[in-house]
Amino acid sequence: MADPQMAPKANGEACGVCGGRTYLIERRGELASARVCTCSEECPVCGGRGHILVEKEGTFSKKVGARTYEVLQPCMCTLRRKRVALYNDVQMPGVMAHASFDNYRPFNEAQDRGRGVAMHFAHQYVKGATNKGYVLSGPVGTGKTHLLAATLGHLVLEMGVRARYVEISLLYATIRRGFQDGKSGGEIIGPLSEVEVLAIDELGKGRGSPFEMETLDELIARRYNAGRTTLFATNYSLEPERKGARSTAPTGYRATDDARTAMKDAELLRERVGERIYSRLCEMCSFVELPRDTPDRRRTRQEMDAPPPLGGMRNTGR
Repeated sequence: MADPQMAPKANGEACGVCGGRTYLIERRGELASARVCTCSEECPVCGGRGHILVEKEGTFSKKVGARTYEVLQPCMCTLRRKRVALYNDVQMPGVMAHASFDNYRPFNEAQDRGRGVAMHFAHQYVKGATNKGYVLSGPVGTGKTHLLAATLGHLVLEMGVRARYVEISLLYATIRRGFQDGKSGGEIIGPLSEVEVLAIDELGKGRGSPFEMETLDELIARRYNAGRTTLFATNYSLEPERKGARSTAPTGYRATDDARTAMKDAELLRERVGERIYSRLCEMCSFVELPRDTPDRRRTRQEMDAPPPLGGMRNTGR
C-alpha cells in the first residue's frame, strides 16, 4: 500500500504543479529523473531538521504497565528525498517520464486487463514478501513499457521499494563493454540480481547466442532462487505451443523484410528463451497477452497528428 506520508501537503491543498504528489518526474536526456517539487522543499512539519518526535506507548514490565515515551523518527520530507534518490537509480528511459496508470489508454479488453494486472500488482505489493510478478506480451507500440514504468514509479516513489529497469539487449551490450574494462558479467548482473523488484524489457530480443542465453539464465536463476520479484515485457507470444504448423508454400510475392517480420511475429517466447527459463517464468509471473492486431499506439498517434495533404483537407470521418 502507498505511504500516506507521501500524499498531499499538510494544509490539504494540492499543488498545481505536482498535483499534491510532492514530487515531479521529468525527462533528462536518456533517463527519467525525479525531484522534490518546490511546494515541498521547505518542510513545515520538521522545520528542515529531517526528523520528528513521535509519541509511542509500550509495556516494558507488568509491574509498571503501559507507558508513553517519545522517539525520533524520519520526517516525511526525509522519506521523500530518499525515494526520489531511489527512483533516479531505477534507470527508467526518459521517454517514459510521464507514464502513469491514469494516462494509459487501452484500445481493447486485453490492454485494459493488462493495465488492471499491473495496477493490482503495484497497489497490492507487500515489501519484503514474496510477490508474484507479471509478463506482458504484445506487438510493438502497445504500451507494455508504459505499464512497467507506471508500476515501478508507484513502487519506488509511493512505497520506497528499491527497483531497477533494464532493456535486455542494452544489458548484453553493457556486459560486452565491461569485458573490455576487465569486468566479469557477474559483476554487472550482481546488482540486478539483488534489487527487490527488477523490470526486464524486450525479453527474447537478441541473437540467441550462447553468451546471451547464459547471461539471461544466470540473471533469472539468481532472482528465482532468491524469491525476488521480476516483471517482464516481450514482443513474443506466450502461447505454450504453436497452434498449427507454419506453411512453407508461398501464397504470393512477399518482400524479404515482410517475411522476416511474419516469422518473428510467429515465434513463441518459450522458443526464444528456452524451456528452463520459460518454466521459471510460469512460476514467477502472471501472464498477460495482447492480441497481434492490437494497434501500435505510436503509429496511431503519428497518423492522427499528420498534416492534411496539400490542396486538400484531412478526412474527419464525418
